[in-house]
Amino acid sequence: MYRSHNCGELNASHINQEVTLAGWVQKSRNKGFMIWVDLRDRYGITQLIFDTDRTQKEVFDRTASLGREFVIQVKGTVIERESKNPGMATGDIEILVSELTILNASILPPFSIEDETDGGEELRMKYRYLDIRRNPVKNSLIFRHKVGIEVRNYLSAQGFIEVETPVLIKSTPEGARDFVVPSRMNEGQFYALPQSPQTFKQLLMVGGMDKYFQIVKCFRDEDLRADRQPEFTQIDCEMAFVEQEDIILTFEGLASHLLKEIKGIETGPFPRMTYDEAMKKYGNDKPDIRFGMEFGELNEVTQHKDFAVFNTSELVVGIAVPGAGAYTRKQIDELIEWVKRPQVGASGMVYAKYEADGSIKSSVDKFYDQADLQQWAEITGAKPGDLILVLSGDAHKTRTRMSALRMELATRLGLRNPEEFAPLWVVDFPLLEWDEDTSRFHAMHHPFTSPKPEDMPLLETNPAAVRANAYDLVLNGNEIGGGSIRIHDKATQSLMFKYLGFTEEQAKAQFGFLMDAFQFGAPPHGGLAFGFDRLVAILGGQETIRDFIAFPKNNSGRDVMIDAPSAIDNTQLDELHIKLK
Repeated sequence: MYRSHNCGELNASHINQEVTLAGWVQKSRNKGFMIWVDLRDRYGITQLIFDTDRTQKEVFDRTASLGREFVIQVKGTVIERESKNPGMATGDIEILVSELTILNASILPPFSIEDETDGGEELRMKYRYLDIRRNPVKNSLIFRHKVGIEVRNYLSAQGFIEVETPVLIKSTPEGARDFVVPSRMNEGQFYALPQSPQTFKQLLMVGGMDKYFQIVKCFRDEDLRADRQPEFTQIDCEMAFVEQEDIILTFEGLASHLLKEIKGIETGPFPRMTYDEAMKKYGNDKPDIRFGMEFGELNEVTQHKDFAVFNTSELVVGIAVPGAGAYTRKQIDELIEWVKRPQVGASGMVYAKYEADGSIKSSVDKFYDQADLQQWAEITGAKPGDLILVLSGDAHKTRTRMSALRMELATRLGLRNPEEFAPLWVVDFPLLEWDEDTSRFHAMHHPFTSPKPEDMPLLETNPAAVRANAYDLVLNGNEIGGGSIRIHDKATQSLMFKYLGFTEEQAKAQFGFLMDAFQFGAPPHGGLAFGFDRLVAILGGQETIRDFIAFPKNNSGRDVMIDAPSAIDNTQLDELHIKLK
């Protein structure tokens, strides 16, 4: 054996035992007559001691040559440590080494393998295999494993069956861009990598597998950010003979199970909110409800005065920032500049300070008296000591801008505690959304989402008003899961394709296999998919998903460690019948 114990398990109960350890040299301290080496593996660190009185000269001399990240094996005796370290699990003992074997030398690593490293993100991504040795990344990967185990345990106990679906599939035009894979054996034809196993899980329902799940890789060729990668992992689930309530309760159960088992948090029933309510109160469909600052619509109390900016706006909306009434003019001006940045896009902002004495002073006192401003305070829920901030303009853009401001202020005020968890269901999404670029409706979720039965007649007269039988699970301002009741009959699915602008030929070419399957007794069914990477990151108290992925891509979609994507050999291109422009 290379080791009898790992580097995190030895304690005072092992004193006088002979042990064998193996791992990496974290650091060494050479005092001339005595050398201490910290030996590290996945489980922890154990201190080794070599001295000129008790260690053979040949072993002692070789120890002096050890560098950081050398891989070594040692044999020795567990002894009591003179200077104990209560901060280490193994801090009561050390190993008096009798034998040393250098298993592999190491060149000097490009950054320090420490919790607080001196390596920048791009450098650490290039040497990701070294970064994984650091506790923050190592522990994140172990945490991901634990969440995955709990997911499988819960779903298996609920009667779900894990089924693998294909990775090489047919390209479809809806959603994000597909990654495509040329077929050598079928000249001029391409597979696509799945954006999700959507059609396959529906076919599994047709096949009678009434409770399916899969922790599965998905692929989308889209712009990246901190919580998005070109390849990502979903907990993909589908159920047959269910209604929306059945699915919500099942996966609320999964989320509650994870919060209890992973974080030790007991939760009651999750609150629910309609899409329209979420947009009106928070300006987005995944609101963070750990804190207030709900929107107050001020049109009735700000318009028809003499302030032209508000009079010409489709929406005037304000929020009350708790305790920010003491902000200086410099701080407020900085916020105004923040909302005017191109990423937010506001042209300006009005503010009103609610003073401790009950009076309100605003940047538009010329146009509004105290009675007007008291109405602002009442509608926004402001209290003495708060700051009221107001934006106006196009309704959709103004809500989006105010939502961004609300989240920024919550971050600055420390209201987004990563150890506090506030789940929320958002329901009754629009079925369709209008795309100005293509001048047609697109499915807000996907083309297999069922409309609310009572809204079906509106497809002919007012398609924008049709609600979807769809639902999202939101956690701390992040959508962690979403799904819908699916269309399960050919006639309704054909109608949906029609309203999405598909010709009959296009629908048959893209989804004929699914339409055919619906003719063989497809059951009512629906499902939900969790974004596994994002869920794990949020449970782990972070917003970026990279540290929870073993080998992530950067913001350009590149793996800088293996240098991918990269050009391929002309011989391969010829075999694939591909000619580059």
